[in-house]
Amino acid sequence: MNTLKRIAVWLDDRLHLTALWASSAGHEVPASSGSWWYVFGSATLLCFVIQVISGACLAFVYIPSTNEAYTSLQYLNHVQFWGWYLRGIHYWGSNFMVAFMSAHMIQVFLFGAYKYPRELTWLSGLFLLLCTLGMAFTGQVMRWDQDAYWGLSIGAAILGRIPLIGGGLVHLVLAGPIIAGETLSRFFTLHVFIIPGLIIAIVGMHLRLVLAKGINEYPRPGHRVRRATYDAEYAEIIRKEGVPFVPQAIDKDLIFSAVTLVLILLFALIVGPKGPHGEPNPTLVDASPRPDFYFLSLFAALALLPDWMETFVMFLGPALAILILIALPFVANTGEKSASRRPAAVLWVILAVLTIVTLAWFGLTSPWSPHMTAWSGDPIPAVYLKGRTPLEMHGALVFQNKQCRNCHALGGVGGERGPALDAVATRLTAPEMVRQVIQGGGNMPAYGKKLTPAEVSALVAFMQTLRPQATPPSQNSAPPENKLPRDVAQILAPTAPSGKHRP
Repeated sequence: MNTLKRIAVWLDDRLHLTALWASSAGHEVPASSGSWWYVFGSATLLCFVIQVISGACLAFVYIPSTNEAYTSLQYLNHVQFWGWYLRGIHYWGSNFMVAFMSAHMIQVFLFGAYKYPRELTWLSGLFLLLCTLGMAFTGQVMRWDQDAYWGLSIGAAILGRIPLIGGGLVHLVLAGPIIAGETLSRFFTLHVFIIPGLIIAIVGMHLRLVLAKGINEYPRPGHRVRRATYDAEYAEIIRKEGVPFVPQAIDKDLIFSAVTLVLILLFALIVGPKGPHGEPNPTLVDASPRPDFYFLSLFAALALLPDWMETFVMFLGPALAILILIALPFVANTGEKSASRRPAAVLWVILAVLTIVTLAWFGLTSPWSPHMTAWSGDPIPAVYLKGRTPLEMHGALVFQNKQCRNCHALGGVGGERGPALDAVATRLTAPEMVRQVIQGGGNMPAYGKKLTPAEVSALVAFMQTLRPQATPPSQNSAPPENKLPRDVAQILAPTAPSGKHRP
């Protein structure tokens, strides 16, 4: 024991381990900061460590080549022992890391922890969030499937629209004017070396700032931040109620991190990894290349934007949001910290969360995108064909062959771009259906030049049967003399014996 003690003292004299521990893990923090609200930062760091370890293991098998990347992922999924589980851990670790990083930034904002003297702590956290999103995006590209290929195509198209420098940025990101062999190698370098290196450097600076300026005390209503007095007030808080971070304030962080680790392992075991979904094929257009959940809201916003707003929202919107977050600790770094005294801050958080969640739901369902396999892969349910007349059956055939189910669901199956047609006859009269089919409207294109009058007549006859039993069809409430426009009456006119339509 004396020998071990002498060795420990010798090492401590040269490495100053005791002083290092006292100034880092053993530094004093306000006792109020040992709260469940403060656990998201440590959980984010745990997720990053998981990503580094699991990513290093995956790199032993993954081949960053356009010819081999998809094959190597299939090998991991189906051949390599526990390869699919390792991919699952990496995938769910990424999801949890983005979620916890976002929750941590929201908590810091609501608790006013960006105020004096922690402006740089907030900025380092903001850049960590941006780097985390960069890791997530480059990780999606590493799957190198259809979603990754077309998602990258959309991202490159957005970059290309930036005035003056768009073409240069596309060439820089793709390693050329198009997506090619060097593109994946470049994203592999970003994902494995550059962005993780930036994160490690910024995390080091972030922790140094936390140690230098302390952990934000739990905000109390009425306790305002003043530059002239805050440092002395914080020192008094530490003197009165300060406790060592380890072991007295770390207990909740350890519990939450343990739960996080268990959840990642369970999700990886039960749900497994994502993809890859089909080899990347430039000739096979993917109508809805959905990204991972943290980009679903952006995906939906870009899809739903009107044309005239695209440039403004795509470029000025994100730049303005980042500039506001950067300027926040400098323009509002004094005053109240408590969220109960800052209703505007709470409303902004609620509005942002609701907007992101709503857009993410739209991105998940993609109601604007046709369901390209619905018309051929899903036959019309028999209940909609039973007892129909020959004209109505011909209309059902037109409905199927013209791919109407790409955009309209029937029996709960089909696209969501347009409304479901199970009860369309209770909403529209026959003339209204004819007008909608021929002229289009809303999201629906005009089919007047793609369907013959006989096909329109048959299609409308079939759609007139799409209503619940014992429910009458929609009726025209207009006076008899205005019941049908002349052009609609001509289309619905019966066919003459000669086979030609009446004039």
